[in-house]
Amino acid sequence: MTEFIRYLVQAVVDKPDEVSIEEEEHEGITTYKIHVAQDDLGKAIGKQGRIANAMRVLVKASAMKEKRKVYLEVVGAPMDLSEAA
Repeated sequence: MTEFIRYLVQAVVDKPDEVSIEEEEHEGITTYKIHVAQDDLGKAIGKQGRIANAMRVLVKASAMKEKRKVYLEVVGAPMDLSEAA
């Protein structure tokens, strides 16, 4: 599933090498957090969230075949702790 999500996201961003996906499992629900370059955040989300919603539909449809619950979150680049100071 992670590779499928990576393929979808890399197709819409300008910096595909900066895409990373974090997977969290909690009570039978898998949450995928997609990290993209800050410049690509708008492209990954799309106008009014249309790109992100389309990716969610595809991922949920794929997960239904495996009888799994999944959520997809698009977030910016992971925050560097040295920048927070």
